[in-house]
Amino acid sequence: MPRILVVEDDEPISRLLDSALRANGYDVCWARTAAGALAQSQVGSFDLVMLDLGLPDLDGVEVCRDLRLRQPLSVIVMLTARRDEMDVVAGLESGADDYLTKPFGMVELLARVRAHLRRTAPSDDRSSPVRLGSLHIDLMARTCRVSGTDVPLRTKEFDLLARLAREPGTALTRELLMSDVWDENWFGSTKTLDVHIAALRRKIALAAEDGDAPPAITTLRGHGYRLEVR
Repeated sequence: MPRILVVEDDEPISRLLDSALRANGYDVCWARTAAGALAQSQVGSFDLVMLDLGLPDLDGVEVCRDLRLRQPLSVIVMLTARRDEMDVVAGLESGADDYLTKPFGMVELLARVRAHLRRTAPSDDRSSPVRLGSLHIDLMARTCRVSGTDVPLRTKEFDLLARLAREPGTALTRELLMSDVWDENWFGSTKTLDVHIAALRRKIALAAEDGDAPPAITTLRGHGYRLEVR
């Protein structure tokens, strides 16, 4: 049974989330504060964390950063009433995989949860490792190396890189990447895709040796992205 940690100080919202998630077969824990969330993360692992950014004792972006360190394999979905794009970007860059803006519909929230957990569940696919120049992706072990150096990737970063690497040299639309990596019913902003692409570029560049030219993620303005082997 997938375990979900709900970090939300608004009791009516928390009880609604708890009821809906339990009714759909999830094991739910609830923390009202940042301190409570971090304490929960010390004693157990979670498949998914739903994190309100407006907590009373610590900013949610800081909590997200700490939770990412403590729960590196968890999917983190931000719940936020902040509509400023920079707030969303800050949350994604602190370690979140996705976000929902309040008020949100329960149908959409449950769809997002199912999509995230389906994509992070163990797979029976016995695909061979992918080698593209100095980039080595082990799909079974979910590891990535560039020039022999381990590249620490979050869940969605790995999924996104693996999707690009499945079709190197192919122009993939933003809509296709959002559908394949996040949710086939995704609608709204795709800013989360841009933030994850930026993180992949930065981490691959940091791991590359001097003089090495690992595969590059090229932006196709108005279309999407392409992974190019150099």
